[in-house]
Amino acid sequence: MSLVVVGTMAFDAIETPFGKEDKIIGGSATYVAYTASNFVKDVKQVSIVGYDFPQEELDQLAARGVNLEGVEVIPDKKSFFWSGKYHMDMNTRDTLITDLNVLADFNPVIPESYQGAEFLMLGNLMPALQKSVIQQMKIRPKLIVLDTMNFWMEVALEDLKEVLTMIDVLMVNDSEARQLTGEFSLVKAANKILTMGPKYLIIKKGEHGALLFHNNKVFFAPALPLEDVFDPTGAGDTFAGGFIGHLAKTRNISFENMKTAIIVGSAMASFCVEKFGATRLKEITKADIDTRLQEFVQLVNFDIALV
Repeated sequence: MSLVVVGTMAFDAIETPFGKEDKIIGGSATYVAYTASNFVKDVKQVSIVGYDFPQEELDQLAARGVNLEGVEVIPDKKSFFWSGKYHMDMNTRDTLITDLNVLADFNPVIPESYQGAEFLMLGNLMPALQKSVIQQMKIRPKLIVLDTMNFWMEVALEDLKEVLTMIDVLMVNDSEARQLTGEFSLVKAANKILTMGPKYLIIKKGEHGALLFHNNKVFFAPALPLEDVFDPTGAGDTFAGGFIGHLAKTRNISFENMKTAIIVGSAMASFCVEKFGATRLKEITKADIDTRLQEFVQLVNFDIALV
């Protein structure tokens, strides 16, 4: 059930129509680890932080069973910092500041103790680094999931296309799927992406749910209608953490089980947006998760008589 997570651990400054945080813990690997640790007690983290990253935060992750051997601490540089401001629709945002700091020197190294992991989650990073991690795995994991974004499609498209041939599941949002393929129809875009290498494709549609594609099969998972959405930052990474966490827990990578994993991911993402940063993810219990999953079941469950 071991899971290797590669990505950023960072500071964020976030402003939404409902509030503002000047410095809060963020980063793709942080969100994935906090989420996946609800399902798997063997999360192996690979990341890089500076001298300013709080020891308390590392201790909280370790207490949840997250192995931090692969987290490099740079004593004379600051951690990665991102600042963004969300528009009223909460789906669009402006990036105000991106200070790479230690991330400029990030060269992920897979510790020997991480070898043999069955699941690999590659958070949103430079495609060349994602490729490097895959090549360092002496035994190919049972499932490799990769998240990426429009930026890499603009500045490192050929590297991205190469790494797509090495993975099993790609996660992108709807605009990124269209950008990668030049197709407006998400079905046509999905078909084209599935010829690039991935066996499975997940297209995230924010508050409108997510689509799972595999061969000629399609599954749609709705997003839970929420009364309050305070901060969408990290929701996609939290979704990924729930998805890979469920698969690693069950060790079942069938299409049918991935459908369940999508619902689990959507449920976890619905918690993430309820407070700023990863705050809500630190609070939830198994009972909270079970209740939220039941709400999803009620959301999509119906009886129909076909005549």
